[in-house]
Amino acid sequence: MKSPRKIATLALTLTFAVACPIFIRGQNPPPPANPSPGQQQAPANPQAPQRVPTISTTTREVIVPVTVKDRHGNLVAGLNKDDFRIFEDNVEQQILVFTAEAFPLSMVVLIDNDLGQKDQQQVEPSLVSILAGLSTADEASINRFDQFFHEGKGFTKEQDTLLTELQRTVLSSRSSTPPSGDPFSGPTINNAPAPGLPPVDTQSLRAIKGQPTKALDDAVYDAAMQLKDRDSKKRRKIILLISDGQNGAKFNNHTYEETRGELLQQGIAVYCVATGSQFFNRKFTRLSEYSHDTGGEIFYGVKQDSFSEFYSLIAEQARNQYTLVYSPHGESEKEFHSIEVRVRREGLTIITRQGYYSGAYVSKGKK
Repeated sequence: MKSPRKIATLALTLTFAVACPIFIRGQNPPPPANPSPGQQQAPANPQAPQRVPTISTTTREVIVPVTVKDRHGNLVAGLNKDDFRIFEDNVEQQILVFTAEAFPLSMVVLIDNDLGQKDQQQVEPSLVSILAGLSTADEASINRFDQFFHEGKGFTKEQDTLLTELQRTVLSSRSSTPPSGDPFSGPTINNAPAPGLPPVDTQSLRAIKGQPTKALDDAVYDAAMQLKDRDSKKRRKIILLISDGQNGAKFNNHTYEETRGELLQQGIAVYCVATGSQFFNRKFTRLSEYSHDTGGEIFYGVKQDSFSEFYSLIAEQARNQYTLVYSPHGESEKEFHSIEVRVRREGLTIITRQGYYSGAYVSKGKK
């Protein structure tokens, strides 16, 4: 029979074990080596099996993925918790959890289906290269958009399935499934064009009072809805947007502010690959806004090989971010809270989202 003292000691030990939460689970491999200046970092083997890390929290806490680059645009590895400072609404916060672990991706691939012919010829054959940057732990959903959102087959980790979808993705300026009753769709039967009538050519409708007919904001919003049920504590949620940036305000049901609010509330980063050989003479304002505000990045494609390179860089960058977790203190009644991350070392660039929404967000702004 155990003595009262031993029983009391055992009870205290069990109480301590239950009370202390485990914040990080999963393997913690060393971050990739920092490449020499002027050289791109060699990506890790994307096909290597991965254990899925998990962030567990016990109170209201904010998870902030952070990308750090040097002057040459290379990812910077080897930083630790003490190298970072984080501010919410200009009030410094205590970093409760820090990790440099690689997280698997939940990626929505969103492809512009209404590109000019030259852009189509560059983008379409490059799409199969998206698979090269994905690991077996990643999942992806392939979708297209023009005036309408053309949903694919949903998320899958099966690389053979993804390869088949990407190989069969044919870009076209023709809207394949316009909703019934749309003023530009013509007669329909069971929500499809009536037999004998050609598909609607949205190119011919591109300029209405100087506005393109493409609904980019709606497409990004729909892509965010696909990611709504993915777990942001176990995965990086990203949208890979391949587009020329054209956006018809009159054809969007969702404003930029509403779409941005949904992205920030869910912690989704938008990475954009802008198409167009003469990109210095073109404006990609909307793509830049989505990337900057959500902690993603924009890349400018001028030839097919550059598109393939960007897909792998985006996957590597999104997967190998630092993760900072803090419990906010300060004014709590605000709906939107700004976030600023600083690093103590000089000459480094921080890429992260600009803030988050603590409650339901309904935009009343203009399109």
